[in-house]
Amino acid sequence: MSGTGSVEELGAHAARARAMALLRIRSRATALAILPAAAAVVLFVAVAQGHIGPGVWSTVSWAVAACAVVILLLAAAVAVAVARARPAVSPTVPLTEAAAPDLYRLVRDLADRLDVPAPSAIALTPDCDSWLEDRTHPANRPGAEDPGEGSGRGRRAPAAPVLVIGSPFLWWMRVAELRAVLAPVVAGTGPSANPDIAAARRFVRGLDAAVADAAVPGQGRIRRIPAAFVGWIAKLLLRGCRGHAAEMERCVAAAASGRAQEVDYGLRIVAQEQVGLAYAGWDRLLTRVALPAWRMGRWPSRLDAGVVSALTELSRRDRLAEGFTSRLGERPACDLIEEPGAADEAASLLAARLFHGGPAEAGPGWSPVDWQQYPEEVVDRKWRTEAARLHRVLDAMGVASSVTVGARGSTAPGGAPVPTLARVIDHLASPGADSEALAAGIGAAVARDEEKAAPGPRAEGSPPDAGAGTDPLDLWGPVPLFPLQPPRTGTELLADHVVAMVCCAAVDTAGAAPGLDWLDGPALLVDGGRRSDLGAPVLSLVEEGDAEPLRSWLTAVGVRTDKPVRLG
Repeated sequence: MSGTGSVEELGAHAARARAMALLRIRSRATALAILPAAAAVVLFVAVAQGHIGPGVWSTVSWAVAACAVVILLLAAAVAVAVARARPAVSPTVPLTEAAAPDLYRLVRDLADRLDVPAPSAIALTPDCDSWLEDRTHPANRPGAEDPGEGSGRGRRAPAAPVLVIGSPFLWWMRVAELRAVLAPVVAGTGPSANPDIAAARRFVRGLDAAVADAAVPGQGRIRRIPAAFVGWIAKLLLRGCRGHAAEMERCVAAAASGRAQEVDYGLRIVAQEQVGLAYAGWDRLLTRVALPAWRMGRWPSRLDAGVVSALTELSRRDRLAEGFTSRLGERPACDLIEEPGAADEAASLLAARLFHGGPAEAGPGWSPVDWQQYPEEVVDRKWRTEAARLHRVLDAMGVASSVTVGARGSTAPGGAPVPTLARVIDHLASPGADSEALAAGIGAAVARDEEKAAPGPRAEGSPPDAGAGTDPLDLWGPVPLFPLQPPRTGTELLADHVVAMVCCAAVDTAGAAPGLDWLDGPALLVDGGRRSDLGAPVLSLVEEGDAEPLRSWLTAVGVRTDKPVRLG
């Protein structure tokens, strides 16, 4: 116990020392701005008392005074700009106490056990992380007053930071595990209440916000020049603060960790395993399951619930994960929320914005989808859309239909080639086939479709904080903030489209069905079982022009390549 207390005390002491170093940088900058004024005062007093002659020295005194006035005005302008700059706030889903009374009760009980102030509010983030965030800046509380702030003009009591919790934790973790994971985070409210640390953090955040404001595009020349000057000064100060600020935060984390060791320490070791598992399941769910839906203009409205299904499937497949499913009989942390479905839907929409750049609200081209509807509404539609795009590119290249219903080389009544799988296979397997041209055409078509589906650009000349106060993402610039995957190559796109065409043919001619695999996303179900062996034969066709592996696969499944395929 004494060792834990010493670690906490050492960390807190080191954090305060770093905070004082940051405040000394602020004081030195203030002193530097006041120095010319002090020199002017000394000169005027010396002239008035006859210590120096009134001739040249009087002129020097007035010159120094004029310089001091200019410097003071510039310093005041910089100080006002830094004070008014709005620090960026992490995009989160607010969770009021009425919406989660049990969760607030758990956090307050945890704060009491740690003997630290309770967080002022709780919010959810669609990520596997938790932290404390200071939102005391007036711009972050539009129309609201601080708790405990009276109508008088007395000194305002510092508000506690907001506790941000990763939404996947609530659905995967049990209540006791969540409490153990949040203990070191909530313990951080203790150092946050220290006046020196709070002032140092406000100083650094203000400088960072001023630099961000200076970099906002679309400002007129009248605003751009003073903003650039403020940004330059703020950058200079930030360079001097960087090392002290990083060390202060490390010391704060060490102090919080030391204090939290008194609460659920043994359980926290086990809970950290669940943190890593939740992160792995969340990443797979976003990249393999959610991303295809987002590209189709649909957003899964129960992503957090999907994490449970994905991790349960992982535990079934991976022998190393055995025993994790037994935890599912315990009370999940999402039961601490009154309406977990509504919270999950809000977090799912925010995840789509952060990782894909979707609109802020549902609309005709951006609608939610339940997991039960996912195979038909996303998987089948994805395959049909990609198959149709593949045939449009073949049409543009002048590729004729080599096999149609009953007659080789015939066309549809409208004059266009009939969309059959044989047309695709014969083209790619024919000698001298230009698969690179086909891949390039598909890449261009995908880019055009994504550009049409992308939300309209911001009006030119309007800064990101226009209408700020309603959407925290306005301060972060263009979305997505965290793209999930790099751009796909032409070969990858071509392989995906050929797979989609094969799946459409399997559904239409072999009785297969679209399905959902929680770890791999869209899946083809044949006789009720998932077929995961389609990728290699398609790559042989696309990259080497060898159609035999794919033909063997089609024969085994019973797919008719000469039958027309319904396109989306």
